[in-house]
Amino acid sequence: MKSSIHAPPCCTIISDTAHIGTKAPVTARTVYFNGRYVSEQEARVSIFDSALMFGDMVFDMTRTYRQQPFRLRHHLERIYAGLRYFEIDCRMTIDEMEEATLQTLALNLDALEGAEAQIMHNVSRGPLGVYKSVFDGNLQPTVTINCWPYWWHLAPYGQMYRNGVHAVIPGQHSVPAHLIDPKVKNRSRVYYQMANMQAQKVDPKAWALLTDDQGLVTEGTGFNFFLVYKCRIITPPGRNILVGVSRGAAMELLEKLGMPVVEQEFGHYEIINADEAFFTATSFAIMPVTKVNGRAVGDGKPGPVTKKLIEAWSTMVGVDIVAQADEYAKRVAEMEQPAAMAAR
Repeated sequence: MKSSIHAPPCCTIISDTAHIGTKAPVTARTVYFNGRYVSEQEARVSIFDSALMFGDMVFDMTRTYRQQPFRLRHHLERIYAGLRYFEIDCRMTIDEMEEATLQTLALNLDALEGAEAQIMHNVSRGPLGVYKSVFDGNLQPTVTINCWPYWWHLAPYGQMYRNGVHAVIPGQHSVPAHLIDPKVKNRSRVYYQMANMQAQKVDPKAWALLTDDQGLVTEGTGFNFFLVYKCRIITPPGRNILVGVSRGAAMELLEKLGMPVVEQEFGHYEIINADEAFFTATSFAIMPVTKVNGRAVGDGKPGPVTKKLIEAWSTMVGVDIVAQADEYAKRVAEMEQPAAMAAR
C-alpha cells in the first residue's frame, strides 16, 4: 500500500531537551496514541491497562533503511495474527494501521536528525472492565506507534559484526507453544529477562540462547539462530519460536545465493561441531556468533557464509550495515562528549 507521508495540521512539533546520552537540544518526537498524534511526554498508558496487569499486549518493531520502513507489511501482518490469537479488537484495519505508521514516521523525520528509526507498535485490549468508572465507562483498546532514533541501538554493532558475539545457554528455558504460542510477539516476556540476566552473569556481554525442556535450541531473546553444520545451513523449526521477519528475509537471500536453509531440531552437540553460527533480528539484521558457552564456533571468527549474507543484506537494503554501525558509533561518541565534559 502506498501512502502519502505528511504531518496532520493539528500536530505541533515542540522543542525538548530530554535526550539520552546528551543534553543538546533536540526536536521532540511524536507518538500515535489512540487516534491522536501527541508528544512522547503525553503518551501515557493507564496503570489499569491490561498490558500492565497481565502483560496482555501484542507488539512489533520495524526498522528503516534510508528512513524507509523495511517489510512493514510483514510486521503488521504478524501484529494482526497475534491480535486474533489474543482476541483483541484494536478497532483499526491493517490498512489504517499502516497509514498511521507512515504518518508517525513522517512526523518524526526531523526529530530523527538523519538517523534510521525504530518503529514500535504496542496494542493492548485496554483498561480492565472493573476500572471502567475511571474512564467514564468508555473503555477502548490501547494503540501506540512511536519512532526512536537508532543511534544507540546500532552504535555497538560495528565491532560485533567484525568479531562476533558470545552466546550463552542459560538455565531458563523458552516457553513452549502448548502454554503460549511464541509465534505471538507479546509483552509477557519475563522469561527473556531471566535468560538475559542468567547469561550475563557468565559474561556481561553475552547474548542468551534459549533451549526447550529437551535441550533443543529454540531462539534468542528477541532474535533467531542459524548454524552452518556439515555443509548445510540449519535453523530451528517454527514450532516453538517467534518466526522472525528477518529470519524469513535471511532465508530468502540464502536461497538466492544457492545456500538453502533446512529447518531441523538441534542441540549443543551440533553447535560444538558447527562451522559457523549467526543470529537474525530486525535491529541488526545478521550477527555472527563466534562463541557459545565460552567455546569457539568453528575457528572463532565470522565465517564465509555469514559474511556473504551480511553483504547480500546490505545490497538488498541499499545500506552497508557494518559501515553504518561504525558511523553511528562515531556520532554517539560526539553526542556524549559534551555531557562527559560537563560532568567533570
